[in-house]
Amino acid sequence: MSKKGKRHFLKDKEAKALLTRVSERLKTDLEKLFNEKTKIEQVETDFGEIFLINGKPSLFRIGENVYPTLLFEEVFSKTPKVIVDMGAIPHICNGADIMAPGIVRFEGNFKKGDLVFIVDEKHGKPIALGEIVYDDAEACEVKHGVVVKNIHFAGDKIWNSFKTFY
Repeated sequence: MSKKGKRHFLKDKEAKALLTRVSERLKTDLEKLFNEKTKIEQVETDFGEIFLINGKPSLFRIGENVYPTLLFEEVFSKTPKVIVDMGAIPHICNGADIMAPGIVRFEGNFKKGDLVFIVDEKHGKPIALGEIVYDDAEACEVKHGVVVKNIHFAGDKIWNSFKTFY
């Protein structure tokens, strides 16, 4: 039987544990981002879970990994970014990894394995979330090959599931 659509609020202890875990991964204290009492609702889907923080789809979990969504603006402003040229966008939004030739510049400091947002150069909007393959100093020197592994992008199943509750 499918779990799709099953929803419930996390208990305060579960919510705190989730925020603590994600805060460590993102190197940002998520509890400090929310001044009011944070209500986290878990929505089960066929591919994993989506977590609504105060009604907004902010995190998702696939397997044991928890990531921010492209709509989690509070984290977007504090997370390193990879700015890509407009020609790379259709490929990235079809699930392609981010290749060195399509990168215009980097913003923020990062280490290999950190999460970064991929942003288009024209509008500055997040189009994908990925895991960087190099430290910041090395990434600037790479001229070809994969620089960021694409995890979540505009138009994927996670993105499309937001339409049902946001």
